Amino acid sequence: MYMSTDEVRNAYLKFFESKGHQIVDSSSLVPHNDPTLLFTNAGMNQFKDCFLGLEKRAYTRATTAQRCVRAGGKHNDLENVGFTARHHTFFEMLGNFSFGDYFKHDAIQFAWEFLTEVLQLPKERLLVTVYKTDDEAFDIWNKTVGIPAERIIRIGDKEGGKPFESDNFWQMGDTGPCGPCTEIFYDHGDHIAGGPPGSPDEDGDRFIEIWNNVFMQFNRHADGTMEPLPKPSVDTGMGIERISAIMQGVHSNYEIDIFQTLIKEAAKVIGYEDLSNQSLRVVADHIRSCAFLIADGVMPSNEGRGYVLRRIIRRAVRHGNKLGAKGAFFFKLVGPLADVMGSAGEELKKQQEMVEKVLKIEEENFGRTLDRGMAILAEALDALDGEVLDGETVFKLYDTYGFPADLTNDVARERGFSIDEEGFNDAMEAQRQRAREAGQFGVDYNDAIKVDADTEFCGYSATEGDATIVALYREGQSIDSAAEGEEVLVILDNTPFYAESGGQCGDTGVMSAEGIQFDVTDTQKFGNAIGHSGKVAAGSLTVGGKIKAVVDAARRAKISLNHSATHLMHAALRNLLGEHVAQKGSLVKPEGLRFDFSHLEGVKPEELREVERVVNEQIRRNHVISTDVMDIDAAKEKGAMALFGEKYDDEVRVLSMGDFSVELCGGIHASKTGDIGLFKIISEGGIAAGIRRIEAVTGEAAIAALHEQEALLAKTANLVKSDAASVATKVSALVAHSKQLEKEIQQLKDKLAAQESAGLINQAKEINGVKVLIAKLDGADNKALRGMVDELKNQLGSGIVVLGNASDDKVGLIAGVTKDLIGKVKAGELINMVALQVGGKGGGRPDMAQAGGTDAAALPAALESVTPWLAEKL
Repeated sequence: MYMSTDEVRNAYLKFFESKGHQIVDSSSLVPHNDPTLLFTNAGMNQFKDCFLGLEKRAYTRATTAQRCVRAGGKHNDLENVGFTARHHTFFEMLGNFSFGDYFKHDAIQFAWEFLTEVLQLPKERLLVTVYKTDDEAFDIWNKTVGIPAERIIRIGDKEGGKPFESDNFWQMGDTGPCGPCTEIFYDHGDHIAGGPPGSPDEDGDRFIEIWNNVFMQFNRHADGTMEPLPKPSVDTGMGIERISAIMQGVHSNYEIDIFQTLIKEAAKVIGYEDLSNQSLRVVADHIRSCAFLIADGVMPSNEGRGYVLRRIIRRAVRHGNKLGAKGAFFFKLVGPLADVMGSAGEELKKQQEMVEKVLKIEEENFGRTLDRGMAILAEALDALDGEVLDGETVFKLYDTYGFPADLTNDVARERGFSIDEEGFNDAMEAQRQRAREAGQFGVDYNDAIKVDADTEFCGYSATEGDATIVALYREGQSIDSAAEGEEVLVILDNTPFYAESGGQCGDTGVMSAEGIQFDVTDTQKFGNAIGHSGKVAAGSLTVGGKIKAVVDAARRAKISLNHSATHLMHAALRNLLGEHVAQKGSLVKPEGLRFDFSHLEGVKPEELREVERVVNEQIRRNHVISTDVMDIDAAKEKGAMALFGEKYDDEVRVLSMGDFSVELCGGIHASKTGDIGLFKIISEGGIAAGIRRIEAVTGEAAIAALHEQEALLAKTANLVKSDAASVATKVSALVAHSKQLEKEIQQLKDKLAAQESAGLINQAKEINGVKVLIAKLDGADNKALRGMVDELKNQLGSGIVVLGNASDDKVGLIAGVTKDLIGKVKAGELINMVALQVGGKGGGRPDMAQAGGTDAAALPAALESVTPWLAEKL
């Protein structure tokens, strides 16, 4: 039975919905509030806190079609993508989850029913694995499902490994939830090489894992103790690409409908006809990860997630170039991708124009980077002392400039050199190890604060209230009481204190009872509990004790004004710049607001003024700021905008400021827009590729900012002897005059340099028949040195020039070699030899090179070393 990938996705979700599961949208590829993950790489990521007991949801069964990227962290096999049947940077993981609800029996039954009844896979083609000691799972498969014992394979721990190190035993980390797995394999037939799992030939392609059921059964402690979990849970996963290949009667994932469409589109935009070329697979795979990463807020950069994205883009572009692509081509695949992804591509369609623009800019930038990389490679080969280019340099060219080692090797071979392949591989492995370590969960699950009680937030309508202390923590450990002077975390049954969320900082204030005072310095969320950090100023706190909680109302009022202004500014930016503008982070505090958003170029001054004008206009209209609680689907129908990186419950708060701004928000806000008073932008700038940041103030802080600008203007007017109205004209005239003076000074320096070079030519000497001029100058202009070298080379006709300049304890060096001599002496090598002796390092072209240094006293001796060095070369 043939099924398209979109049909498989929808069939899976509908099946588990019929089994009482809540269909949950795929989360962002940027993990929410989880610094341990580079990208979302498994279906369970968004439910991690549910499994850890830190978060409770309205449902105990869930199902998803989760977008995943594995191109960094411990799952980093980028170089295999496109060259094997099943390696991808981007994939979709179909999953069903139980949070303390059903366990092994139902999970196994659900999987078998879906595969054999819904998808109608032949039962005789399926076999399963279980963990070696999991008799319970073995019996369910054998006695309940009816699979013969010979098709149930027990998988033990890896040879020489630690206990529970097995492909069939899952662990979230070194500690915390873990448990056995049972996997389902599909037999593609004996015409394909490979043996069943657990056999010597298991790495073949005949038996392919299609489903993994993880049974979270134990809590592993640091000492290795395995404690049964009170609420065992289930985490399953099935790669949609693998099951789609089976449903479409093909063996390789690259033969399914999605990839065949993308491969054909890639061939079309590149202008290449052979659809079997593996480079087309690379391009088809990489457009999926790149497009969806950008849509989820990742921008190409030189660090973190943006760096991984940049590497994937460059790998795709390199493979396109290998096939003869002319100009930017990769961005043209975004539209076909959004179409072929079906229901999973709807969000991408909304952002298609922005994603295309980011990719096109990155492609064009990479073209220039390739040129720079070639120049650096040429320089490295020029400076090479020997015949082998070191592995670190080869790795740097690969890692920074996107040069594959084979390209570097080709260029080196043309020049008569080779590369240190072993050193390159060592550097690659070191990077992989760093990536694996970065992908580890860094916190002991058993040290995490887990609060069973929920805290009711009552702070929308009040800034004070009576409460009961339900838990106390000191340095992460639960305690029964806290004495005066101790810094602790207090959990209440209800609180008016707002916990930091959605960019709004946490409340501060005071808790008190008779003889007791606790100063609250911050408020944070811990699952469904709200924690108040601070210090016991008087008396002692006891679990079960009654206390009055009072928020610093004046501070909160300032925060609420800034938060409301953030919503108005967000709407104004989208109206002015376009709907591609999306919040990428924010910070709302008493002093002002900070707002990060997606935009590919700087916001022009006139655009910033227009944003200010529009926001202040909405403030003057004095809209009532209203909130409505409704289900998420109704909120979307109302047009409410969800904010980047936030998780929302089934019921959400919809915040409206007239018709101008409608967003989902759980924060604290003003009553009317007029309460904001005045809005003033302080700064705008880029913080990453495609991400801009605006900082602004409101109310009294905005008035203070205007007064500060007025004072600065008055001070500037006084300095240039002008009034405020004419200060711009006066400053402009002064700048023009300054530029003219600088031009005249440079002309005089050039004349002096020319005169000095005329005198220097007489100092030239011969070394092995070659004219050489070595001279030390004092106080010369480094810019003028370049002109002097060109003039001296012209006068020599054929020769070598080395000039050293000492000025203010700094050393300037320059060397020039006429073109007929660069086969024997290269200016870059020469200048580097001298620079190393004066505390510097340098390089450049074979005919011209410059360097700097810090040891002026060493300059004479360094220049004296030039003669014997040249004598050896010449």
